Amino acid sequence: MKLKLAAIALAATFAVSAQAVTEIQWWHSMTAVNGEWVNDLAKNFNASQSEYKITPTYKGTYDESMTSAVAAFRAGNAPHVLQVFEVGTATMMASKSAIVPVGKVMKDAGQKFDPKAYISAVAGYYTAPSGEMLSFPFNSSTTVFYFNKDAFKAAGLDTSKAPSSWPEVALAAAKLKASGHKCPLTVAWQGWTQLESFSAWHNVEFATKSNGLGGMDARMKVDSPLHVRHIENLSNMAKQGLFVYKGRANVPEATFVSGECAMITTSSGFYGNVKKNAKFAFGLAPLPYYPDVPGAPQNTVIGGASLWVMAGKKPEEYKGVAAFFNYVSSPQVQSDSHKRTGYLPITTAAFELTEKSGFYKENPGTDVAPSQMIRKVTDKSRGIRLGNYVQIRTIEDEELEQVWGGKKTPKEALDSIVKRGNELLERFEKANKKG
Repeated sequence: MKLKLAAIALAATFAVSAQAVTEIQWWHSMTAVNGEWVNDLAKNFNASQSEYKITPTYKGTYDESMTSAVAAFRAGNAPHVLQVFEVGTATMMASKSAIVPVGKVMKDAGQKFDPKAYISAVAGYYTAPSGEMLSFPFNSSTTVFYFNKDAFKAAGLDTSKAPSSWPEVALAAAKLKASGHKCPLTVAWQGWTQLESFSAWHNVEFATKSNGLGGMDARMKVDSPLHVRHIENLSNMAKQGLFVYKGRANVPEATFVSGECAMITTSSGFYGNVKKNAKFAFGLAPLPYYPDVPGAPQNTVIGGASLWVMAGKKPEEYKGVAAFFNYVSSPQVQSDSHKRTGYLPITTAAFELTEKSGFYKENPGTDVAPSQMIRKVTDKSRGIRLGNYVQIRTIEDEELEQVWGGKKTPKEALDSIVKRGNELLERFEKANKKG
């Protein structure tokens, strides 16, 4: 009997080892409908093959997961894949010993990988000066304008198109307020939407050295007359109750979904949430601009996040990472993700597939994000890649809050962003100087 049991146990052991699956840990920051999307991606990939298992784990907000990953790396138990928002790109690029470039991961695993297949504004952002792609484009977003069509109708505004210029936004906000709307306009990610994307959209510098892409000695430039004019306009709108500040990061988004705020500038990746949860008709439109600014509108900058591969893992684990990335970037999976979330289709093939399917025609406005990004970029609009950028974003929040609270003038706040931001940039440059 004992022999029989031993034989059964041995057979069971062999069965398990024959089916040993290589597990890949993936840390991310996606919540709600986008969290469901991430889980579905992992589930569908796992079901498509039997060698690898992707395990996604939510690790808090973008800055929280980045902090956790740094600590985990030092302790020798970092995940295989880490989702990092675009703001953390320069920091990750400088952490050479902690990461393996995605181009190398794909090549070593024998996966077909062509950086030219990715939308150039996306690929360029995550590519080193040497031409090597460092991280894998994943949920790339850009800033767009959302408006509540039911609220527009009640205010006697045209529901077929959003205001295209900032003067038109102010007029629409006044009509919305007059019709009883307590919050005509709000903005999410205020630094990203009102300073960073605003700069690219108007083809003015956010920082020197091509906004940091040209070197670590970049310095802030958000104290220009145009930046001051824009924040002054928003400040005046705030005093009149036409613009209402609703908090940092994506916190204001909930006020649009609930119907409290009628217009919002935020990420294209907000689309899935609005589509699922809003109880009103809504529209998407390009960002407003100032028509008297030469070269405006130009293109918006990349937001969202990419996937970085952490160092110190086994070769078979890297093969699993490469297989997953190959799956995620396939045109059909990309197109389905884009339709579901509002994030950009990261490859040209996925964009074309989506277009052919008639999705953009059936869902007007969903092509705004890709068309804003596919435009020809300039040195002032290619994106922003600055060191200590997470901290600079916090400074932007702190100083703009002083304006909305009436404690600082727009000029004082923007001057302070430049001064405090430059101190951080200098510190980053010194810490990462070669030699």
